[in-house]
Amino acid sequence: MIVKKFVPCIYLYRGHAVRRLTDCTIVETDPLRLVNMYNANNADALIVFDMSKGDQEHEEALDIIKEICAAAEMDVYGAGNINRMEDVKKLLYAGCRKAVLDYTKESNIAITEEVALKFGKNKLLASYENANVIAAHQALLEQSFSALLLLNPHQIRETENITSLPFFVEVNQVALNKLIEIFAYNNVCGVTGNTINDNYREILTLKNLCRENGIQVETFEAAFQWKDFKKNRDGMVPVVVQDYRTMEVLMMAYMNEEAYEQTIQTGRMTYFSRSRRQLWLKGETSGHFQYVKSLTADCDMDTILAKVSQVGAACHTGARSCFFNEITKKDYEEVTNPLQVLEEILDVIKDRKIHPKEGSYTNYLFDKGIDKILKKLGEEATEIVIAAKNPNANEVKYEISDFLYHMMVLMVQKGVSWEEIAEELAKR
Repeated sequence: MIVKKFVPCIYLYRGHAVRRLTDCTIVETDPLRLVNMYNANNADALIVFDMSKGDQEHEEALDIIKEICAAAEMDVYGAGNINRMEDVKKLLYAGCRKAVLDYTKESNIAITEEVALKFGKNKLLASYENANVIAAHQALLEQSFSALLLLNPHQIRETENITSLPFFVEVNQVALNKLIEIFAYNNVCGVTGNTINDNYREILTLKNLCRENGIQVETFEAAFQWKDFKKNRDGMVPVVVQDYRTMEVLMMAYMNEEAYEQTIQTGRMTYFSRSRRQLWLKGETSGHFQYVKSLTADCDMDTILAKVSQVGAACHTGARSCFFNEITKKDYEEVTNPLQVLEEILDVIKDRKIHPKEGSYTNYLFDKGIDKILKKLGEEATEIVIAAKNPNANEVKYEISDFLYHMMVLMVQKGVSWEEIAEELAKR
């Protein structure tokens, strides 16, 4: 059975979110505000339609899409303004999980095989308005795409009769109870459009309604009930909270049964405040929400480890982690975390760019500009090749270190982070 998704969308035009593809009325000047609202209301994915005109607008839109992908707690699909394979690559490199080829454009049909061969069908959707397009290109579509995006809700039945591919449906105006009828179609895997945008606060309610009607939707399913835990004398369970990316321990808090159930239902960490004697949605006042990635109980079932995506600071003091008051420490050699070292060096290089230091070689490179940085990078790459021909492995180590430093100068110059590099490598 296909899991059905509630998928808001952002129609991006000249830096703003507008009403729809055919209506450029501005609905939100800052698209990131919409992303945060969709994050907080259990959206399953997000489609961004790039409505830009011309190369300059397109590049500006890509910068915004990159910010959207970084802020979104769900998969982002990039659509619109694709004319060649390079445009697909740019969307995926910006952080989109999938790119959407427009099958109302012959140019997009023409590049399908090349794009699918390069990126794989799991990275691609095809959008269309009339099921006749599906019939005309059925073999190519089923070979090259993981799903479709139907931009005309009146063509649902016709699409189901032609292909077994799952498809999203853009619905811009329909009564909420009609959504259940749309989701009931076997191959409809999600609904997007203004029906979801305008009712994003009702997504959780609609998911519950779908489940009552036997429609499978994306929700957290708990393997253990509250009764399975060993509670402390106050009837609560301690929760240790960890950043899912860095594994840094962020904080510790407590859950009662209501907090546990609400965390499972909403996907946002909710605790019980012992001092205030009330339920506490983390981030409700600060905006520093914690989005659940996983919950794991320990061997005794008396403690929960929560891995989360932390927005902002975890500590009420403004610190990233609550654990910063060192009590005592024995001298020891810390195990080197490669990513942490690279992040720290990158931060130093960023600081040099913002706060230049006299005599700094890094600032010399920034002052000379991109051509000088690229020249040095090329020289260091050549040094690696030369060093690799020598028997002493230490030479290779030194030259790679020099290369990585110059590469990080380039990363800062171009606004690229290690996290983006790591995410891209993980996709391959």
